[in-house]
Amino acid sequence: MAVRAARELRDGEVVFVGIGLPNLACNLARATHAPNLVLIYESGAVGAVPDRLPVSIGDPALVTGSLGVATMADVFQFYLQGGRIEVGFLGRAQIDRYGNINSTVIGSYEHPKVRLPGSGGACEIAIHAKRVIIVAPLSPRTFPENVDFITSPGQNGKYGSREQLHLPGAGPVRVVTDMGILAPARSDGELELVAIYPGVDEKEARSRAGWPLRCAPNLEVLPPPTSEELRLLRDVLDTDHLYIGKREA
Repeated sequence: MAVRAARELRDGEVVFVGIGLPNLACNLARATHAPNLVLIYESGAVGAVPDRLPVSIGDPALVTGSLGVATMADVFQFYLQGGRIEVGFLGRAQIDRYGNINSTVIGSYEHPKVRLPGSGGACEIAIHAKRVIIVAPLSPRTFPENVDFITSPGQNGKYGSREQLHLPGAGPVRVVTDMGILAPARSDGELELVAIYPGVDEKEARSRAGWPLRCAPNLEVLPPPTSEELRLLRDVLDTDHLYIGKREA
């Protein structure tokens, strides 16, 4: 997932980065094909060049050597709402068939079964970033047909399409999962399976969504991680195994 997310990035892009696999993916991209990525973090670090993986958006490793440090208000108003963020990474508790994200509650809003952390900057990123990449393992629990609460807008839904709502960004254009890649169909914005990893069964991948997941006519089989990408992940970028599991002996 980290390798595939890294390959979605282009050199020189301005990326709004989160902690976890998105952060690992960005640092992998910088170490391979995109050395000029500009990483911006919600806490205010602009052009961050961390010498180790940060454990939170407030990690001091993000400040050392960065182009600048801004207030959180400046990051959201001048960079994100100003249209200067080309890629936004988002995580999830739930993602529905149109890419709407729920990170607010499980169950009803008035009487939730679980109260989640909430939006943070996710709603703004989903609206304003020129394109959004979601990273999440594919499962019926995480990918229900309808989310319990729309925290961050996807491509379509009960409130209308992005075009009808006049949202400036393209929204989620790629959902990187542990089975393959989902992307919105041009016809209606519904997520469909467009690519799978080597050795993954198409039917099994489709069964892991909470709705009848469509398959693109020309399903792509993605190339596996290279030995150099794996070396960078294991021996350089995540030596403490914060985000990737330890290899068996």
